[in-house]
Amino acid sequence: MALDLITIPCLSDNYAFLIHNPATGDTALVDVPEAAPILAALSTRGWCLTDVLLTHHHWDHVDGLPDLLAGLTDRPRIWGAGADAHRLPPLDHALADGQTVTICGEEVQIFDVSGHTLGHIAFHFPTTQALFSGDSLMVMGCGRLFEGTPAQMWASLQKLAPLPDATLLFSGHEYTASNIRFALSLEPENPQLILLAERAADLRKAGKPTLPTELAQERKTNPFLRAPNPDMKAALGMAHAAPVDVFTEIRARKDKF
Repeated sequence: MALDLITIPCLSDNYAFLIHNPATGDTALVDVPEAAPILAALSTRGWCLTDVLLTHHHWDHVDGLPDLLAGLTDRPRIWGAGADAHRLPPLDHALADGQTVTICGEEVQIFDVSGHTLGHIAFHFPTTQALFSGDSLMVMGCGRLFEGTPAQMWASLQKLAPLPDATLLFSGHEYTASNIRFALSLEPENPQLILLAERAADLRKAGKPTLPTELAQERKTNPFLRAPNPDMKAALGMAHAAPVDVFTEIRARKDKF
């Protein structure tokens, strides 16, 4: 049976996500920016939270956990990266790159996607075709490199980029509009980007999230995934450069944008 996926706006521009198995009643939460909207979403649906999945240690992804636990009758299992356990809330399950675990009755692949932070992980539900990437791969972007190097982030993105076309990307923030503006600064005549900008603006005017997006679209339009693309290389004047060097230049320009 397909899992139900719910996007919950939190704070000023964060998202948390609920994953629910209607057959078993299991419900997982990806990241905890704040407790109140998550508790409200659970209450509205009558769901009991069984698992909390943490992508990384930044405050806007974990600080809502104490209040969330205080508002629950039963304590959920906490999952996170073993490599980052010293900076995360106490974990029941310490995860590592390449591991496969069962959550909400479905096998889940764990990817170390260090770059934004060291020890950042992503959760891939292949049967549901959903990728919860935190602040690593983002809709039309990638996370700022607070701890890792461009080479690390590029290697991390290469783990996610080959996933199936129909994989839905759920990232941790509503950054799509600014990410598209940056992409257009590199390729102002790209018709796909122009169309995406219009669609994103319409969604935001309607008060709706701009995610998820399909990974196939990200590969065609996300500049950070297009580092090997000849058109992107030409736009940067780096026709003969290695993809990691092109990625590094794109990241440097985004940081100044």
